[in-house]
Amino acid sequence: MRKTNDSQVRYNQHTNPLARHHPLKGLCQTFVDQSFWNLGETKKMNMFQSINDAMSIALATDETAVIFGEDVAFGGVFRCTLGLSETFGKDRVFNTPLTEQGIVGFGIGMAAMGHTAIAEIQFADYIFPAFDQIVNEAAKYRYRSGGLFNVGGLTVRAPCSAVGHGGHYHSQSPEGYFAHTPGIKIVMPRSPIQAKGLLLASIRDQNPVLYFEPKILYRAAVEQVPVGDYELPLGKAEVLKPGKDVTVVGYGSQIYVLENAIQMAEKAISGLSCELIDLRTLLPWDVDTIAKSVDKTGRLIIAHEAPQTSGLAAEIATSIMERCFLRLEAPIQRVCGWE
Repeated sequence: MRKTNDSQVRYNQHTNPLARHHPLKGLCQTFVDQSFWNLGETKKMNMFQSINDAMSIALATDETAVIFGEDVAFGGVFRCTLGLSETFGKDRVFNTPLTEQGIVGFGIGMAAMGHTAIAEIQFADYIFPAFDQIVNEAAKYRYRSGGLFNVGGLTVRAPCSAVGHGGHYHSQSPEGYFAHTPGIKIVMPRSPIQAKGLLLASIRDQNPVLYFEPKILYRAAVEQVPVGDYELPLGKAEVLKPGKDVTVVGYGSQIYVLENAIQMAEKAISGLSCELIDLRTLLPWDVDTIAKSVDKTGRLIIAHEAPQTSGLAAEIATSIMERCFLRLEAPIQRVCGWE
């Protein structure tokens, strides 16, 4: 396994079908850590395949790792676990009843006993029956035992956000509900390379992690992904595009919307230079990287698909205002989902 540090190398739109065929068509460039080129062989993967590859590596390198959830044994509704039950056995990749509270509660029990528990909630919209298990049990297990016990081996995966035809029960972005909870980490990737490295880091992190996967990207985002074992750092944002006039912050599939907006703005306003940052980890989020950028640009726009009220953008705006008040040239702006 190899951990990487961020050093930007452009991986252009000609190898990313999302840039050419997706309704969010635009610049859509992904920036790849330069050290990836030292990881050897790569393979063309979309995002659900890279997530599958990450879980395959987790199972192969950790004999205590198990995967469970609704329909995961045959591959799941998005095929993220395809072939894993056949490869690693039905005692390590298995279906559960349709009970989100039970799935997470079972994962807490397994993690408490020393297992690496990788739970799947079929859609993030249905994670709410497990809310108590996540915020009152998983998040507080270490604290309430005075550090004697923990469930750091628990990772909860959940497809999230809009896909264009999911309606009100298959389109939500619930990350804000959990970001108020000390004791858990929250991650949302933007691309296949990011998805694999961040998922492996989440599975191996010694804290319970909620790993939200923008389902619109499962097949739309394609990259040459290293086939080896690597991790990307949790809690560290990535500057995708340097700029001098305004800082633009987002995460997940929203990054592609922001790239489109930046391309249009820079074309319309001569000399405009926008800095684009992907948070990647939503809790704990990387305040230092954002503050450093805003100290330079003097302006900040935060965008997410979730609703505006009490969303992550509000927390980011407040924290940056406190740190960068004397450097701000304009009020901080939020661009969020309709309420």
